[in-house]
Amino acid sequence: MSGSDAAPRRILLVRLSAIGDIVFASPLVASLRRAWPDAYLAWLAQPACAPLLRHHPDLDAVIEWPDLRLSARWDQGRPLSLLREARGLVADLRTRRFDLALDLQGLMKSALPAWLSGARERIGLGSREGSGLLMTQVVDRGPDSERIGSEYLHLAQTLGLPTNDFSMAIHCGPADAAAAEALIAEHGLANGYTVICPFTTRPQKHWFAERWVALAWRLRSETGFPVVMLGGPGDQTEGRAIARASDGAIMDLTGRTSLLTAAALIHRCGALIGVDTGLSHMGIAFARPTLLLFGSTCPYTDAARPNARVLYHERPCSPCRRRPTCDGAFHCMRDISVAEVMGALHSLPGFAP
Repeated sequence: MSGSDAAPRRILLVRLSAIGDIVFASPLVASLRRAWPDAYLAWLAQPACAPLLRHHPDLDAVIEWPDLRLSARWDQGRPLSLLREARGLVADLRTRRFDLALDLQGLMKSALPAWLSGARERIGLGSREGSGLLMTQVVDRGPDSERIGSEYLHLAQTLGLPTNDFSMAIHCGPADAAAAEALIAEHGLANGYTVICPFTTRPQKHWFAERWVALAWRLRSETGFPVVMLGGPGDQTEGRAIARASDGAIMDLTGRTSLLTAAALIHRCGALIGVDTGLSHMGIAFARPTLLLFGSTCPYTDAARPNARVLYHERPCSPCRRRPTCDGAFHCMRDISVAEVMGALHSLPGFAP
């Protein structure tokens, strides 16, 4: 780090969203705590993502930064309301007297609160959109790596933090665990179940509904375990359609759990199969046998755990990310067959059908 060699006393991590990215960045908390055991550690996140961090034993505080609400007030032509709320948020940050802020998102929307915090040292990870101008130091995202969360590992190494056990971690509270246990009892899942996570933010990252249905029937017949489908409230319409088509092979809990209740269900599952979405990455964080299906995005192929694997068939257009060129055919995802998924699942260490 630049500046004084004195250990930072009050540290702010800024990663506002999304769920998967916060899961990827979570090893930094324990790494910082081991480096500076007496430091005050706080994380700034969007309200929707803050629950992921609230029960982390190494965090002293989780601060909500409602950037979507602030943007909406600007769009609605309510600058005075925006100013009043922003002043209160900034005042709260300033009272905490941070001396180091780490912008893990590298965007202007994350760099701005890091700068407004008043921290004298501000380090941005791969800063873009001009956000580096608000930092005192910018760290690149490191060499291209197939390892999950490689940019956060690179940042930790650059800062000289301990990285000998750089593992993702999600912590659920007692209420979340109890809610999951109630669902397990209600639906007769105590003897085991498989979780599927079919939903994400962009259609080019989706597998196909008919394949989830066929997969569910294969899972039921070959493992004997129920298949539980998880997702958020916005996924309910599609979830109901998949569940109806499965004719009873899928237990649809889409939109019926909180984020951390879903996490607690994943913690208890026998295996997880999902697309590139936040809930899927939790399977790796909880060290469950996890199989991920990637197409338009390829953030990693090395899951850093022997019982997790990524299926990914690269094409000349891969990864297209937000700009698919296949007119909705999504060949990269279509290349992943039900038979391949089942074969890969059976090969995962710890998977016991």
